[in-house]
Amino acid sequence: MTKILFWMDLPLILGFGAFIVAQRQWNFRYLVGLGLALGGFTLWGLARIQLGKSFSVRAEARALVTTGLYSRFRHPVYLFGGLTYAGLFLAWGKLIPGLCFALIYPTYQTLRSKKEDAVLEQAFGEEYRRYRAGTWL
Repeated sequence: MTKILFWMDLPLILGFGAFIVAQRQWNFRYLVGLGLALGGFTLWGLARIQLGKSFSVRAEARALVTTGLYSRFRHPVYLFGGLTYAGLFLAWGKLIPGLCFALIYPTYQTLRSKKEDAVLEQAFGEEYRRYRAGTWL
């Protein structure tokens, strides 16, 4: 069950990506959006792999991952997942869905990040505070 939950958002990203690629608009905005999405998707996947067994659907303090992308970013899954979706929405070129994403995603991920930060700080204390001071997002 854990492996299924670990990759539960993969079909959503791939499905939306396939929908966008099928649009075949081939203009500058579309190509820039696809480039952002591809870069974001690659880094999102790497972050998920680097998180390993520390991944959980709900905020839990299994281990403090501080290597790889996590050495620079506290929440690279959220960051690069957002970049992936932002690129796809840009490539799609629909204003209202793009604006909805731009308003909802950062708010939602900020709330998730704060909850996760609190759980990790409670579990790892000073070690987490030092880690947090040396990372971005």
